[in-house]
Amino acid sequence: MTRLIATFFYIGYLRPFSGTWGSAAAVIAAFGLNFLGGWLLVALLIPIAILAGWWATAVETRDKPDHDPSEIVIDEVAGQWIALLPVLIGAAHAGHAGWDALALWPGWVTAFVAFRVFDILKPGPIGWADRQHGPMGVMLDDILAGIAAALTVGLAAYLSHGILGA
Repeated sequence: MTRLIATFFYIGYLRPFSGTWGSAAAVIAAFGLNFLGGWLLVALLIPIAILAGWWATAVETRDKPDHDPSEIVIDEVAGQWIALLPVLIGAAHAGHAGWDALALWPGWVTAFVAFRVFDILKPGPIGWADRQHGPMGVMLDDILAGIAAALTVGLAAYLSHGILGA
């Protein structure tokens, strides 16, 4: 069970770039969850993903030299969902439910790319969190990358609204 959670249904075993595969799977899952229950369902599942990810990571890395193996991607899932929240909330406020949420595709792309950039480059506090050993360090850098990406999405939406007058 912990391996299923930690690898997000074994997506983490895809190579190369398992973190990117995990993020892509998270985007697809978020779309499906949004379709089923809206942004609120995704928002409610984020803390569950974080807690389940912390637990599964703790079990999967116990007594192993690598505290953050590449196949563990539940951290990317939680972070990517955080990054997507502004898009999902924006879609709901714009009346884009279900398939119509794809009308905000630039936001989806921005959330994905921004999250991957912050997760890979690990600037500032994201890098500090990544250097923390243990399951919370594994989860925390992606949580912070997700927050940074969500802020980037919000800023991009604000700027495009002002520039385009939409």
